[in-house]
Amino acid sequence: MDHVETVTLSSKFQILIPKRTREAVGLNSGEKLKIFVHDGRIELVPVKPMRSFRGIAKGIDASIERDDDRL
Repeated sequence: MDHVETVTLSSKFQILIPKRTREAVGLNSGEKLKIFVHDGRIELVPVKPMRSFRGIAKGIDASIERDDDRL
């Protein structure tokens, strides 16, 4: 775990994500987050557009050996 911070749940059930945490994961205003509940804890996961993954496998060797009877 890189760092731990404490936040307070408002009367409207909102939390403020501290700047240090936002910067650590690259969050920006208006971004969407998925919420997962697991074993009594809440996990927030940023929803990144597929476009942001473009080039992630650049330079990877995608060639594979195929059997003679396969296309």
